Amino acid sequence: MDEMEEELKCPVCGSFFREPIILPCSHNICLACARNILVQTPDAESPQSSRASGSDYDYLDLDKMSLYSEADSGYGSYGGFVSAPTTPCQKSPNGVRVFPPSVPHPPQAQHHLLPHTGVLPPVPRNSCLTCPQCHRSLTLDDRGLRGFPKNRVLEGVVDRYQQSKAAALKCQLCEKSPREATVMCEQCDVFYCDPCRLRCHPLRGPLAKHRLVPPAQGRISRRASPRKISTCTEHELENLSMYCVQCKTPVCYQCLEDGKHSTHEVKALGAMWKLHKGQLSQALNVLSDRATEAKEFLVQLRNMVQHIQENGVEFEACLVAQCDALIEALNRRKAQLLSRVTKEHEHKLSVVRDQISHCTVKLRQTTGLMEYCLEVIKENDPSGFLQISDALIRRVHMTENQWGKGSLTPRMSSDFDLTLDSGPLLQTIHQLDFVQMKVPAAPILQLEECCTQTNSATLSWKQPPLSNIAVDGYILELDDGNGGQFREVYVGTEMICTVDGLHFNSAYKSRVKAYNSSGVGQYSKTLVMQTSEVAWFTFDPASAHPDIILSNDNLTVTCNSYDDRVVMGNTGFSRGVHYWEMTIDRYDNHPDPAFGIARADVMKDVMLGKDDKAWAITDGGISKGATVGVLLDFTRGILLFLINDEQQGPVAFNTLEGMYYPAISLNRNVQVTLHSGLPIPDFYTPGESEAAGSVC
Repeated sequence: MDEMEEELKCPVCGSFFREPIILPCSHNICLACARNILVQTPDAESPQSSRASGSDYDYLDLDKMSLYSEADSGYGSYGGFVSAPTTPCQKSPNGVRVFPPSVPHPPQAQHHLLPHTGVLPPVPRNSCLTCPQCHRSLTLDDRGLRGFPKNRVLEGVVDRYQQSKAAALKCQLCEKSPREATVMCEQCDVFYCDPCRLRCHPLRGPLAKHRLVPPAQGRISRRASPRKISTCTEHELENLSMYCVQCKTPVCYQCLEDGKHSTHEVKALGAMWKLHKGQLSQALNVLSDRATEAKEFLVQLRNMVQHIQENGVEFEACLVAQCDALIEALNRRKAQLLSRVTKEHEHKLSVVRDQISHCTVKLRQTTGLMEYCLEVIKENDPSGFLQISDALIRRVHMTENQWGKGSLTPRMSSDFDLTLDSGPLLQTIHQLDFVQMKVPAAPILQLEECCTQTNSATLSWKQPPLSNIAVDGYILELDDGNGGQFREVYVGTEMICTVDGLHFNSAYKSRVKAYNSSGVGQYSKTLVMQTSEVAWFTFDPASAHPDIILSNDNLTVTCNSYDDRVVMGNTGFSRGVHYWEMTIDRYDNHPDPAFGIARADVMKDVMLGKDDKAWAITDGGISKGATVGVLLDFTRGILLFLINDEQQGPVAFNTLEGMYYPAISLNRNVQVTLHSGLPIPDFYTPGESEAAGSVC
């Protein structure tokens, strides 16, 4: 009941309603609060210029006169008075703005706010009341606030609510600190504690016949006690006994005699009371269902909060692990690159050091040769010098040649010719973001768009409304129409698919699932689709011989050749029981047509049945106007023929298996019309042994 408390509080004072009155806008307000927010209109303003009490919503002329400042400063003024001072705007505890009277009342006029006074002073003439909730402007008539009916139901609900909120029932006769009541007298309607009961309500004399009950039971009986009958606001001595449907208000007999409701529909108060209670109960049932749905939705949202928290922790841990893996991979690559740099560094040092060692050796040899040659030059023995001079000259030239071009050039550059290409990686890091890595949710089949037509089924689906996971395509699966295994019939990006060539009179189970790069999602709910009970088909122009002529929406066939030509139906059969008929529209010069079934690869330029791809009946008493019937039963694997509803011989063929098409061969001397979608003949019962033989 705590949720109901706001309904029981006045929008002006914020406290529980005391003597609530009903405004024409159906809102409630305390009687004292209504007196407190009255506004007196100018004397020059006629009642006709103001809106009649309860006439319609004008959203207040007061609003048009700037009751609220644009800055919402909390002050307002009534624009009808040029000399009227601005009046501070107050706010009730529940946030509704209210306006005290703009014309100050003398001190003696404020006694209506005191709780000990029981009589309200008269309301000033031309007074206006503004509903604090819908801001509807209401002009009071001569009756003043007495013209508004009292809401006794609301007053009773407030009393019961306040009683139920009391911690314990107190004695009503204790003078100072009331003790807890122990009994209640139903006749006296008083709660007693034990000392007060012994003193004021002894069990003797007339009081001995009074019934004392526990306080809780007394509270219930007090609530159930009948309330005093409401009286008319215009005729205070008359009880309300009727209800005006047009005015939507209870009235008394005096109101009816005065003629105010003479043209209105008036009904008994009790009947309307029961009717409105029933309507309110029905509305409450609907609202209760909505409240139940809201509670379940709140539970769902609270569960979502918990799931979001759990998923958030899990996802954060996953993100940290993924980033750590990236950092670890980067560190491994860093070590590999550093290893390459180290190898390059050691290679350069090795080459330069080898060149230094080689050059040092050569320089030492050259320096020794130079010193030796200088010493030789110092010798004064010409014959001895000439003996070795040629050899020394050759050695000097050879040594000089060894220091030729390139020998004094470094073999290795000191720069490292390695540049780390980190641009793409940095760009990838900057572009690193979240993507939907989950498999798609289960699609939802749109039942209003799924349908079957003859032996075709159309299915449509969509993604769940709150799913943002990317979908690459869908997989549609159907069973064999006989409770067998599912098989894929469509894979693609479209969300609608028509499957042709299904078996007639079969119930197919269908389901669909979505997939993306992360995998395949869950299946949708399984939908059962029933194909047509009987086979509807026509002749197929694509399978007909070029000499075949089709008309009547491919139901009538003839030929422009004297040779036999074959045409087949556009629907094949491999299961079930099927029956169709063909009527002979023209039959000249004994053309010898053939009627039956054929496989898809039958020869089209010979009579039907001349090869092992077809089974047929040929001319057997056929004439113009005759009807040829073909009954194909895959349950028993047999084929029957009828002419004018009479079976032609025993079973024509048996042990038939595979896919067969209705077929006919004819020439230019005959014309035939096809009739499909026919029920099985009455004489034939599928599945019974030797049913055909009993007919013969």
